[in-house]
Amino acid sequence: MTDQPTIAIAQINPTVGDIAANVELIRDARAKAQELGCDLVMTGELVVSGYPPEDLVLKKSFQTAVKDAVLDLAQLTLDGGPGLLISAPWIDDAHLYNAALLLDGGKIKAVVPKCALPNYGVFDEKRLFTPGDQPGAVTFRGIKLGVMTCEDMWVPDVAQTLMKDGAEALLVLNGSPFELGKSHIRIDLARERARETGLPVVYVNQVGGQDELVFDGGSFVMNESGEIKVQLPVFESRIEPVSFGWDNDTLAPQPGMMVDILDDNEAIYKALVLGLKDYVNKNYFPGVMIGLSGGVDSAITAAVAVDALGPDRVHCVMMPSPYTSKESLEDAAEAAQLLGVKLDTIPIQPAMDAFDGLLREQFVQHAADTTEENIQARSRGLILMAMSNKFGYMVVSTGNKSEMSVGYATLYGDMCGGYNVLKDVYKTRVYQLCAWRNAHYTGGLLGPQGTVVPERIITKAPSAELKPDQTDQDTLPPYADLDDMLYCLIEKEMPVADIAARGYDLETVQRVWRMLDRAEYKRRQAPPGVKITSRAFGRDRRYPLTNGFTA
Repeated sequence: MTDQPTIAIAQINPTVGDIAANVELIRDARAKAQELGCDLVMTGELVVSGYPPEDLVLKKSFQTAVKDAVLDLAQLTLDGGPGLLISAPWIDDAHLYNAALLLDGGKIKAVVPKCALPNYGVFDEKRLFTPGDQPGAVTFRGIKLGVMTCEDMWVPDVAQTLMKDGAEALLVLNGSPFELGKSHIRIDLARERARETGLPVVYVNQVGGQDELVFDGGSFVMNESGEIKVQLPVFESRIEPVSFGWDNDTLAPQPGMMVDILDDNEAIYKALVLGLKDYVNKNYFPGVMIGLSGGVDSAITAAVAVDALGPDRVHCVMMPSPYTSKESLEDAAEAAQLLGVKLDTIPIQPAMDAFDGLLREQFVQHAADTTEENIQARSRGLILMAMSNKFGYMVVSTGNKSEMSVGYATLYGDMCGGYNVLKDVYKTRVYQLCAWRNAHYTGGLLGPQGTVVPERIITKAPSAELKPDQTDQDTLPPYADLDDMLYCLIEKEMPVADIAARGYDLETVQRVWRMLDRAEYKRRQAPPGVKITSRAFGRDRRYPLTNGFTA
C-alpha cells in the first residue's frame, strides 16, 4: 500500500436476493475507486446477498450462488487495482457465518466472521448464523486492519482484541437501519472504540429500503481521538475516497467530505420517501394507488409517493359518501392539483345501497352502528383493490401509528394495501411532516417545490366522515395526549399507573391500553411500513393475540 493509503467508502444500495445486481454495484464501485487511485474498497454488511436476508440465507442454492459471486469478485482483484473488503453469508466447516471477506490478488485473503450477533428488535441473527471467535487483525498490503461487522462495534471486547493483535485501524461494515436518534448513538459508540483503542474508525453503512427497514447510510470516519474527519450524507448512494496519512506511526484520516446531520422531520420524511421508493421499484410495481380523502394522512402519503416516484406514477382516488363534506372534496382536489397527480372520483353511495339491500332482511331489527361505517370503508377498499388489480398499481394504505395502535382502522377497508408509509408515524408527527414538507424542498425529491398539503387539511379537525358531524376526538383523547400515552405504552413499556402519574386520568390510560391490546389482531394483518422509531409494530413488538394481562 502507498505511504498515504486511500480507502473508498462504498455506501451503496443492494437488494436482498439479487446477487447479480449487487455484484454489479460492487464492480461499479471498484471501477470508480480505481479511477480515483484508491487502494481498498469497503462496503456495508452482507452486501453480496443484501441485508437482512432472513431465512433466504438458509437455502443451499442461495449459499452456493453467494459463494460463486464472491469468487468472481476476487478475480477482479487480479489486475493489481483496489482490493475489496465486502461481506457475505459464508459457509465454513458446515457453519454459516455473517462474514467480512478481504479480496486481493485474485484470492480471498481473509474471512472474518461476525462475533456479536444481535438478537433484539428487528434482528434475530442468532437463529441464522454461528458467531465467530474473537478475530485477529488481517494484513492488507502491509497494514494491519481490524475488521468488524456492525454489532461487533457495539461491544468493547472485539475492538480491544483487535488492538492487542496490532490492528492499525478499525474498519466496520454495517447494516444499521434508520431510527430516530440512531446516528448519534452510532457516532458515540464509534468514539468510545476509537478512544479505548487509540485507533481510527472507518464506519460504512449501507443505504436503501428493504421491506420495513430503511438503511440511511451516513457513513463516517473518525481519528483515534474520536474526531469526525469525514461524514457522508444520508439516504443517498455514494462512493467517497478517504485518504490516510501517518502521525507518529498512527494512521490518521485526512479531512474530507463533511455534511450536517439532518433534523428529525427531514430525516423521517426522507426515510419514508426512500422506503416507499425502494419497495415499489425493487418489487417492480409500475406505480401506486392511494385513496385521497381530503384528510391529512392521505395528503402527506400522496406527497411522499410523488416525491419518491414522481407524479406520473401516483394515481389517487376520491371516494365520497353522503357524509363526505364539501370541504373534503375541495381539499382532495386541491392536494391532487398541487402534486400534479391524476385524481378519479368514484362515489360509494351505490355500493352502500347495494349492501343495505343485500343485508336488509338480516339487519331489519338492528339499528345502524359501526357495521354500516365499516361497510363504507370496505367499499372503498374494494374499489382501490379492483383498480390495483386492473392497472397493476400497488395500493398504499394511509393509517398512522396512532390509529393503528388503538384499532382506529377497518380490516379489509382502509387497511387494504401493499405498503403503509405512515405505519410507524404518530399523528402529531404527521402534522409536523406536513409543515416541514410545505416549507422545505431538498435534492432527490421528485415532487414540486412549495406547498403540497393544503393548509385547510392541516388545520381542520380530523374525521373519518363515516357518519354526520363525526370527529376523531368523539372516541379518542386529543392526539397530543394520546400519542404521549402510546409512546409510554409502546416504546417505553411503562405501567399504566406510571403513565397516569404524568397527569392523565387513570381510566383514560386504561382505556387506551385496552384499545392497544385488543387491536393486535388487526396489526397482524396490516401491510408492512417504514420503521422510524425504536419500537415499530411487527418484529420490534411481538405481543400475543390472546392476552389476558390487563395492567
